[in-house]
Amino acid sequence: MRTMLFAFSVAPTVADSADGSVSAAVAAAVRVVRESGLPNETTAMFTTIEGEWDEVMPVIKAACDAVAAHSPRVSLVLKADLRPGHEGQLSAKVERVEERLQGDTSL
Repeated sequence: MRTMLFAFSVAPTVADSADGSVSAAVAAAVRVVRESGLPNETTAMFTTIEGEWDEVMPVIKAACDAVAAHSPRVSLVLKADLRPGHEGQLSAKVERVEERLQGDTSL
């Protein structure tokens, strides 16, 4: 299996609450990702999902569709790490950085 990392941010361009928050729409997108069963992680600015191209892209599309239910216009930012032969990178990449931080006392 060839897995890749896809970091994406999807949000409505029109807020669905009086205070400008888009959290309801974003939560709908994150729910789609989590229900996909693929490894994923959500941070303050992006959701990262790991899998094969053909299994991840429909999830990202469905996340965009979930946001579109809240707004007539949707913004999507997508970044991909296409690195054949590497699996489990959602956590492994962070672990390698943490190991370096632990070993370097000058930081």
